[in-house]
Amino acid sequence: MTVALPHNSSQAPASNFLRQIIAEDLRTNKYGGRVVTRFPPEPNGYLHIGHAKSICLNFGLAAENRGVCHLRFDDTNPVKEDLEYEEAIKAAVHWLGFDWGPHLYHASDYFDRLYQFARHFIKAGLAYVESSTPDEMRRLRGTLTEPGYPSPYRDRSVEDNLDLFRRMKEGEFPDGAHVLRLKIDLASPNINMRDPAIYRIRHISHHRTGDKWCVYPLYDYTHCISDAIERITHSICTLEFQDHRPLYDWVIERLAEAGLLQRPLPQQYEFARLNLTYTVMSKRKLLRIVDEDYVDGWDDPRMPTLAGLRRRGYTPESIRLFAERIGVSKSDSWIDMSVLEDCLRDILNESAERRIAVLDPIKLIIDNYPEGRIEECLAPNHPQKPELGRRALNFSKELWIERDDFEEQPPKGFFRLSPGAEVRLRYAFVVRCAGVDKDDVGNVVAVHCTYDEATRSGTPGAETRKVKGNIHWLSVPHARRSEVRLYDRLFLAPQPGRAAGAVLARSTMTAGVDDDVPFDEPADRNFLDDLNPQGKRTVIAYVEPALAESASETRYQFERHGYFVSDMRDSRPGAPVFNRAVTLRDSWGKNPAR
Repeated sequence: MTVALPHNSSQAPASNFLRQIIAEDLRTNKYGGRVVTRFPPEPNGYLHIGHAKSICLNFGLAAENRGVCHLRFDDTNPVKEDLEYEEAIKAAVHWLGFDWGPHLYHASDYFDRLYQFARHFIKAGLAYVESSTPDEMRRLRGTLTEPGYPSPYRDRSVEDNLDLFRRMKEGEFPDGAHVLRLKIDLASPNINMRDPAIYRIRHISHHRTGDKWCVYPLYDYTHCISDAIERITHSICTLEFQDHRPLYDWVIERLAEAGLLQRPLPQQYEFARLNLTYTVMSKRKLLRIVDEDYVDGWDDPRMPTLAGLRRRGYTPESIRLFAERIGVSKSDSWIDMSVLEDCLRDILNESAERRIAVLDPIKLIIDNYPEGRIEECLAPNHPQKPELGRRALNFSKELWIERDDFEEQPPKGFFRLSPGAEVRLRYAFVVRCAGVDKDDVGNVVAVHCTYDEATRSGTPGAETRKVKGNIHWLSVPHARRSEVRLYDRLFLAPQPGRAAGAVLARSTMTAGVDDDVPFDEPADRNFLDDLNPQGKRTVIAYVEPALAESASETRYQFERHGYFVSDMRDSRPGAPVFNRAVTLRDSWGKNPAR
């Protein structure tokens, strides 16, 4: 089990209410000294950064207390689920640095027991088969201010209910014809307790159980029982499930009273989910972005999925650091994207070696440099880590420099190349701009300079020639062409689809029969209107020759440009593709509508 500790910290993790609860339970021996948590994703999409908070929390709390964390797939809705998603989820959890060991489970492992427990509820007079239409059920359920009304089918006999439920299981009825409901309290102020549905008919093959079942349990019923079967101690979930806790407790308590579940029972605790600016956390919205081809798949580096963040260049350490920094609370709030980006900068600033890339090249010709001469200039692999050594950069008569390092009519305060101005070519010589070449329409296509051989970096007296500008370069005959993708934030608006100043709302309504998700992000307008059209730009750049052989997922700081990674999917031997992970500094705070 890998422990998610803060980066570069010898201190214990910050205290929070969940750590305090577990500490107290251990002190009182509530669970016999056991700490067993679980991470229960539904395999209907790829995990995103919001799930990472839950992963780090559940696996981290277990590891801190010498417990275990289960990975359990909530595979109760085969309409939306796929084995591809399961494999992607397992890969993401492992990539983050966590391991569930032998504790890999599926809700479908318990389908037989769940069915028998449902029969128990029917026999006890606590469940009945509902034959109303979905619209009729919604009307009878009441509102937040009015109680529910009994269904005409609520008082069916135990024998009729058992017979109908058996026939539902055997596939006699079409989808939607019946559901099984618990019989709890139609007058409860908590709508989740007003006879919630726990089984529905689905004539669809399940990726694990095949065609065995024509009825599938709903999340609220399945989740609490799965926790109890696995002897979970602390069932940690997000705040939108707070109003579902009474139902969680009701179901497993009734089964424990009947001797069908072992005590002590698990207890549910809720924390505020992650709301991150400039992106969305709804899998439904992310699926729409993917299906409608606004991005290039679930692992597109613009996506907030863990697969996308990995391709973007994020490291597991940076995401674990982010989870620790934002902490755990019971209050909904928004975390600015810059916090996540700063975590990555902190990690890569220490670990990423430096390299040079020219992203928007223009040719620099040194008129007085000998024709055919090649010499080596030495550059540090990391300025704060001399133990990483230095690398050689070939210097020649013709160089590539960045186009914006030259201005024919420079603005005030411009200290790079302009007619008559001097700059230092980093790790090399001081040069003076002598002229330009232009094409037929007046565009500058090459810059001419002269160099001072006595100013070579690293030689005695070279630094006595003081110039304000310092620019990077690459030798034209040695640099390698490479595709570089300049990724930016997925959305232009901090809260996509919301009007400025909108308050995060949390639904108190339970999930319906056809939707296991009890929460979704409210919106004032179409969130797709806020997509960033400049979220991905591709350029053909020039890079250091050694970068042509970069291994997949190798991360670098491209001097002056930011942190980049060799793309794990599209790079080929000798032809890497580099993705920008993050710029060197946050520019969104200064220009949020760029």
